[in-house]
Amino acid sequence: MAPFIALVVVTALTRLAGTLKLSRGYFATLPAALCAGVAAMFLLTGGAHFIGLRDDLMRMVPPVLGNPGFWVTFAGVAEIAGAIGILIPATRRVAAVGLLLLLLAVFPANAYADKHQIVLGGEPATPLIQRGIEQLIYLSAVAWAGFGRSKKVTLDKALVA
Repeated sequence: MAPFIALVVVTALTRLAGTLKLSRGYFATLPAALCAGVAAMFLLTGGAHFIGLRDDLMRMVPPVLGNPGFWVTFAGVAEIAGAIGILIPATRRVAAVGLLLLLLAVFPANAYADKHQIVLGGEPATPLIQRGIEQLIYLSAVAWAGFGRSKKVTLDKALVA
């Protein structure tokens, strides 16, 4: 639930900053604010692959894939890279495609965790139907952030203004 909260709260705060013109126009549109929310969400989840939940996440990797440490590290690096990439206008779309593919690729691990009742951070894995709904929200947020129409204000121009 923490990733969802991060997505919603950061998106709302940056959108408010854009509305109040506190961000020099950078978060003037919902897609731009979603970029910040998506970045916060993936920085949070990507960091968990290295600190705090690493052992739990390794138990989520279906045995057929082998070497869970590799897959958890790979996913964590990909999430952090995607979080950074979605904030940079020149790499936003490529990052969005990567994050969309990553979300689709890790869904089977979530299904495996639910089926095998794997505990994550002391809590049972999210039930599959709930996780599926969350996954659709995450996919929509990433797609809208990466491909939604946004005001042509780059971070460089915002800082100069």
